[in-house]
Amino acid sequence: MASKTGFTKAFSQVASGTFISRVLGLVREQVFAHLFGATMAADAFFAAFRIPNLLRDLFAEGALSSAFVPVFKQEMKEKGDASAFELASVCFTVLTIVLAVITIVGAAVSPYLVDLVAPGFGGIAGKAELTTRLTVMMFPFLLLVALAALAMSILNSFDKFSVAALAPAMFNVGGIGAAYLICPYLKEPINGMAYGVLLGGLGQFIVQIPGMYRLGFRFRFRPDFKNLGLKRIGKLMTPMVGGLAASRVNILVNPFLASYLSAGAVSYLTYSYRIMHLPLGMIAVALGTVALPKASSQAVDGDQAGLANTFYRSTQLCFFLVFPVAAFFVACGDDVVALLFQHGHFLAEDTAETYRCLVWYGIGLIGFAGVRVTAPVFYALKNASRPMRYSITAVVVNLLANFAMVPFMGAGGLAAATSLGGIINYYLLVAYLPKLVPSVQLSKVWSMFIRSTLASAMIAVALLFISHAAWFEAIGSHFWGRLIRMTVLLVVGTIGYILISIPLRNLPRRDGFRAAPPPIDSDV
Repeated sequence: MASKTGFTKAFSQVASGTFISRVLGLVREQVFAHLFGATMAADAFFAAFRIPNLLRDLFAEGALSSAFVPVFKQEMKEKGDASAFELASVCFTVLTIVLAVITIVGAAVSPYLVDLVAPGFGGIAGKAELTTRLTVMMFPFLLLVALAALAMSILNSFDKFSVAALAPAMFNVGGIGAAYLICPYLKEPINGMAYGVLLGGLGQFIVQIPGMYRLGFRFRFRPDFKNLGLKRIGKLMTPMVGGLAASRVNILVNPFLASYLSAGAVSYLTYSYRIMHLPLGMIAVALGTVALPKASSQAVDGDQAGLANTFYRSTQLCFFLVFPVAAFFVACGDDVVALLFQHGHFLAEDTAETYRCLVWYGIGLIGFAGVRVTAPVFYALKNASRPMRYSITAVVVNLLANFAMVPFMGAGGLAAATSLGGIINYYLLVAYLPKLVPSVQLSKVWSMFIRSTLASAMIAVALLFISHAAWFEAIGSHFWGRLIRMTVLLVVGTIGYILISIPLRNLPRRDGFRAAPPPIDSDV
């Protein structure tokens, strides 16, 4: 097991692997944007992929991973690795059976799902039909990526983070490869991207098999639906589905409303969301991935002070790294979008619309990231009902804000509403945490928040001043000009943020935190 000093090292491993995967993801999006732009085919693909991808996000990589690790770790500590591997075989078997059935049913009812997700497509000749066909083709992705997520959870439980973090890169490799090796040879090139999704999901699972084998895991077909460990996972997983819904509800709601807006609205939201997901995955998801098995072990041992310390370290690293990224998106997001996507069929007006969405997603990044590093503490303590309640509250706020903002802000209003829901969800989780872990002091959290906010705000103002200076704009709007502009902004922003953080005492502490003792009158 990882030592207490291994937290930062483990985070670095996951962050590095995730960075490679996300960079490849952006390359995949660049290739896609170059080939398909913000056309009808692009809208259809994005809407179709959201259906199996939403189920994957909630039930596979989301709830399944968060529910499996605490139970698996408990099984390891109480009964040994052999018993834990037996549970893993049961989970692999049952998961395959259940998701195979869901895939078949989902493919059969795809026309109705498309009408639900993107009803506005029906008014454009051929758009709904194309979306339905792509949905059917990509539905098996749910099964493939769920198996990959379970494999990742097993490796993470043994503190083997590197391979699991790199595995998602295979999905992006599949997409990039399909764009050049499959799409050009098809009558409808967009179908090739659907094949790329399936190949990527399969590769994501296969690359993790050797790692599990080295740990001693040997798969056995065990369709034991009455297994006690499986029941514990299912019981914990059910409320987690609701607890993880706040930051995902836009995956269905946004395309639904965007389908009624101008052509390209679905694509603008998708491209901006992808950009926001690069730091979210590399920082917050990586921190949550490392924190969950560590917090689960501390929960089994009853180490409240250790739990508080894990939360503090995750939160400080999250704030220190995420806040300046959010500020950068707000101040320089147009340069980011132009550099990444303004090629081929992706035009300047597409950049402007995508940037409007990215500004709001950038602000919401703080909430999305905060949820990712706070929720694992609840899950480690097998308290999934509280995150579920707060998620439902955030979803309601999100929906109401959607209808209030869209008439005035268009696609940007959808992004703003999603971000508002994420921020509220995070605030509610943090506010309740001391009742669950009395050693946690909110004053420390707010101190980290304020210092990171001040440092990020100051560097954002400086970057805005630079990006609008005449000499800076004279660099040019061609590719190399954009690359130079982005390099200057990143270098100045990074150095400036670190220098500002020193007097503000905003740099992460290497020695962790000394958790306060629980209050004597605690009712927890």
